[in-house]
Amino acid sequence: MSKLDALFEEIVTANRVLATEGVVDSFGHISARHPDNPQRFFLSRARAPDCIEKDDIMEFTLEGEPVNPGDKAPYLERFIHGGLYEARPDVHSVVHNHSPSVIPFGVTKRKLQPLLHMCANIGHDVPSWDSHDKFGDTALLVENVAMGRDLAKAIGGGRTILMRGHGATVVAPNIRHCVFISVYLEVNAKLQMQAMAMGDITFLTAGEVDKIIERTGPYTINRAWENWCRRANRPVMPQAA
Repeated sequence: MSKLDALFEEIVTANRVLATEGVVDSFGHISARHPDNPQRFFLSRARAPDCIEKDDIMEFTLEGEPVNPGDKAPYLERFIHGGLYEARPDVHSVVHNHSPSVIPFGVTKRKLQPLLHMCANIGHDVPSWDSHDKFGDTALLVENVAMGRDLAKAIGGGRTILMRGHGATVVAPNIRHCVFISVYLEVNAKLQMQAMAMGDITFLTAGEVDKIIERTGPYTINRAWENWCRRANRPVMPQAA
């Protein structure tokens, strides 16, 4: 199997895993930077994540322009991905989702903070981006390059960002890590709402977050990936380059 074939299979698996774990439903998407050309990225055509096949994968420029699209219709919000790859050379995978438990934190003043050791990878701070601040009344979709770049500026050097009235976006060095963070962002949001109903929360300290992130490597991520692949009825394959 070629490098790109392996990458496409991993993108398909990532979509199925995110759907199985309740992070995406009929909407949401995951992309990967081109391994040989950092000015390009791969993302499925506009299709529900659980339906995506390898032939649905499309190539894009960082401005969101499809390369040889044929008759495939791209996601409107491909500009989320292009803006982040343009701004962050360290990022090689991006997830955008409407993960249900994160939505309340994007529309209230309550900050989403890591409270479980497995959730430390969401980062110290989960900022919130409001498209209305700069673009006024919109459909809340990131539908052009300017909006994608503004979102990328808001996330800064972080791993996660909430989008007011819309969802969340996650970035990581590879597909599996991006899926890992996305799943545990939803887990943390759900647990935090449960804990808030009980009283004051003892969140992870900054030092604890640092130490957990430091030791979160392939062993941890691949252990979760194997489990999620089985649940999504996808083969466990060697990690794409």
